[in-house]
Amino acid sequence: MAPIRILLVDDHPVVRSGLRAMLAGQPDFELVGEAATGEEGVEAARELAPDVVLMDLQLGPGIHGSEATRQIVTPGGPRVLVLTTFDTDADIVAAIEAGATGYLLKDAPSDDLHAAIRSAASGASALAPSVASRLLGRVRTGEPTLSPRELEVLGHVAAGLSNRQISRRLFLSETTVKTHLVHIYTKLGVDSRTAAVAAATKRGLIRSP
Repeated sequence: MAPIRILLVDDHPVVRSGLRAMLAGQPDFELVGEAATGEEGVEAARELAPDVVLMDLQLGPGIHGSEATRQIVTPGGPRVLVLTTFDTDADIVAAIEAGATGYLLKDAPSDDLHAAIRSAASGASALAPSVASRLLGRVRTGEPTLSPRELEVLGHVAAGLSNRQISRRLFLSETTVKTHLVHIYTKLGVDSRTAAVAAATKRGLIRSP
């Protein structure tokens, strides 16, 4: 059988080196390319036609790993396996919404990574146990959950952006941003931006500011 063609997308050379070493001993894997930015990853995916793309989320300046995933995932195209250090709801939901086949954390054992790559190549999903538990928790809990857009808005609030800046970043009207914030406050049981960020961070919905 033909080997699984793999593309690495990560902005840290040391991480890429470590992943190369983890993949090297697997006879059914073929590393066909590497990229350090989301834009490079999208271009490399188009040129190299890998079977699986290992995608980091934080890629420095340029597009986010989730956006790169969205651009790469097409019918009959590569499968994207997110490999990151982040497991907040905002990161997980954004990646899954973008079309990622799997979501693994960088501290996963090499055997788990190898199995996830093979699962992704076959079209099956591959989720880290903590990620799977978090997604199941979103379904099972009686607590209101924030929508992907609400998580996105709140993430920008946590980063210190004003409503006007958020509206420009997300191509929304300020009124729409305010409406999202009202819904966020209601769901989290808070009445201010600061309290919303604190509550969401405590629940693991967004990263600590």
